[in-house]
Amino acid sequence: MEARTYAEFSARVHAEVNQQRIPVNGTIEITHRCPLTCAHCYNNLPMADAGARARELTFEEHCRVIDELADLGCLWVLYTGGEIFARRDFLDIYTHAKKRGLLVTLFTNGTLITESLADYLVKWPPFSIEITLYGATAETYEALTGIPGSYARCMRGIELLAERRLPLKLKTVAVSINRHEIAAMHAIADRYGVEFKFDAMINPRIDCSSSPLAVRLTPAEVVSLDLLDEERVVEWRRMLASFGPIDYGDEQPQVYDCGGGVNSFAIDPYGDMTICVLSKNDRYNVRDGSVYEGWQTFLRAVRDRKATRLTKCTRCALKGLCGMCPANGELENGDPEAPVDFLCQTAHLRARALDVEVPEHGDCEYCESGEQHELMGRMHEELRAIMGGETFQPLPIPPRSAASCTSGGCSSCSLGR
Repeated sequence: MEARTYAEFSARVHAEVNQQRIPVNGTIEITHRCPLTCAHCYNNLPMADAGARARELTFEEHCRVIDELADLGCLWVLYTGGEIFARRDFLDIYTHAKKRGLLVTLFTNGTLITESLADYLVKWPPFSIEITLYGATAETYEALTGIPGSYARCMRGIELLAERRLPLKLKTVAVSINRHEIAAMHAIADRYGVEFKFDAMINPRIDCSSSPLAVRLTPAEVVSLDLLDEERVVEWRRMLASFGPIDYGDEQPQVYDCGGGVNSFAIDPYGDMTICVLSKNDRYNVRDGSVYEGWQTFLRAVRDRKATRLTKCTRCALKGLCGMCPANGELENGDPEAPVDFLCQTAHLRARALDVEVPEHGDCEYCESGEQHELMGRMHEELRAIMGGETFQPLPIPPRSAASCTSGGCSSCSLGR
């Protein structure tokens, strides 16, 4: 089949999308308050934060949001926080969503789960419930969460859900404090017969603080965890093949190429609708307006915005190994179009570890002719030291026609955040 130009492909896709944009799946942050004080977290506030509590959408407002979403054709809703069970009326909000026929996923740290709460979830089971496990031992877990006794409460929550055979999954965020226990956390999940996943991508806080980056792994440590997991290696290879380079020609690409504003959205505890949970530059408040207006007009305009410039990311063939998106640029650089240095380093190191040839993609300091190429060599030596010199078979990067990812998330989502 003859390759289409980006302009031809884009015109057809946008004609179809503009007719069919439906908020199929969304993320609703129920609160930013949480009983834990995790060092890596990008949005947690104290449980007793009266100001935050007073600003949160009311039960009635949440029900209205759910009703409007259901009427627009929404099918999937993820409730997250903060900690969802920090709100005493959360089960009432959740039940309303269930009664409207939505498929609901719950993200929780598990520390507030009680027998009565677990019994209620048996009566009204979620599509999925994911608990973040911050360590395999109390010492490590509580070094990250900052709260004595929180490990025991988390494990009790896991036990209560597992013994009721609820659709439980476990996951973790890999940071400098707990990286040595990733395998042990996986073993805990195996013991309960549930899925386990981890992610090492850490973002600055949405209040602009860079404090979470203090526990972020080095690129070599991130890639070493990938390479120690055979399934992850397979997944990275699949992602690489799926997200190859795009020839935009003379066309200016859009800022966003994810599912945000096409079939997904986010709403924060105070009613601000955004293209995703990390992006806060463009906000429409559904408390003051309507979900319909936020979705059909505001987010559509955000999603259709053209980039103001070309960067090394525009033609990069390593997007499947990277996870770079405008929200990352916004949080880390204050600019959604600015490449994130850490992600670029990590993607190039993954490519080198997988023996992938990196095609030229502009003025990139980490490529062979770039001024920071020697740094990549040192990172690779660090990785080899961690891995004991292990290498992997080469994987060619196939050419890719222009297309947008409309799965509702970024290219790293399937690896678990």
